[in-house]
Amino acid sequence: MSARSPFSRFVLLLVALALPLSSGCGKPGPKRIVILTNGPDPFWDTCEAGAKAAERELNLASINAEAGQPGYVVDFQRGDFTDKKQIDMLKQYSLASDIVAVGISVFGPDNRNIIEEMRKLRQKGVKVITIDGDVDREEYRDARYAYLGTDNIVGGRALGTAAKALAPDGADFAFFVGNVGAANAKERMAGFLEGAGEQFREISRLDDGGDRAKARANVESTLDQHPECTMLAGIWAYNTPQIVSVVRDRQIRDQVKVVCFDAAEASIREMGEGYVDVMVVQNPYQMGYEGVRLLLAMVEDDQSVVSEMFPDYSQDGTGDIYSTELRVVVPDTGSPIAPGLFEEGTGFFLHSQFLDWLKERGLSSS
Repeated sequence: MSARSPFSRFVLLLVALALPLSSGCGKPGPKRIVILTNGPDPFWDTCEAGAKAAERELNLASINAEAGQPGYVVDFQRGDFTDKKQIDMLKQYSLASDIVAVGISVFGPDNRNIIEEMRKLRQKGVKVITIDGDVDREEYRDARYAYLGTDNIVGGRALGTAAKALAPDGADFAFFVGNVGAANAKERMAGFLEGAGEQFREISRLDDGGDRAKARANVESTLDQHPECTMLAGIWAYNTPQIVSVVRDRQIRDQVKVVCFDAAEASIREMGEGYVDVMVVQNPYQMGYEGVRLLLAMVEDDQSVVSEMFPDYSQDGTGDIYSTELRVVVPDTGSPIAPGLFEEGTGFFLHSQFLDWLKERGLSSS
């Protein structure tokens, strides 16, 4: 037997080490269904809980087991409230052979690089939908099959309607949000203006890029520059706790109303303590569950599920939009906001009822 060179032995060692990883004992690994968020937030923790529940209840791991083929696994990943992070992640997905479907909450709805990466995934055969944050529908609907989440115009109108009930004579108000250009932010603010009416005057809309310190600073600067401001509107989940912290520290609760989207754990607690007047609440758990169910159906070509969710599918109008649940939550006592004010299909909860709803599902936020 001839002696091997040190280099040859090194190469053989690398091959030996790589074999177990690549072969998996001769069985391919599960295919990935990826959910990519716009950033880290407890809102997405609840969405992940729904996605993982779908993974279990739909038995993703065992699908195709009888044919000796791999099943599926849900891979829940978080962005960082930047376009760049989402672009980089989408590029990685294009290079991965095990990713079969992607649901993305788009941070920059008209960012062409994000759009092109989504299109590349579709061209590769990967199923792509948007969840909670859509693309610019006027220009880029072809980058995804469908949108799944809140009808944010309806949600915004609900918040504006509630604001009008709180301040019948109108108010000077400000919006606070992570990204004023995000599709869900634009739609919520536009809907709010519709619901609130002409007696409400918008002072400003400020974004913070997901930076909590900047979110608080935006509230402080608004109140410093506009002492006439009597209503503060939190548009993304983390904005409201920052608003409340400023209101509490300045002891101006009797001067301002606090209205918001989403039910962060802190916001729920602060409503119970008297610092939040109304929350328009989405159902991220449902977004995660139904998002996984839809992506699985698309991958498996289960047209019964797809047709159930999109009976009149078309990339015109609302045929490619699946609206998830929407609720209005108010304090247990003293609120002028009543259930009959809102559009059909919008739920209405007192604070204590909402706490019971969360407890039944093992959730701390929504």
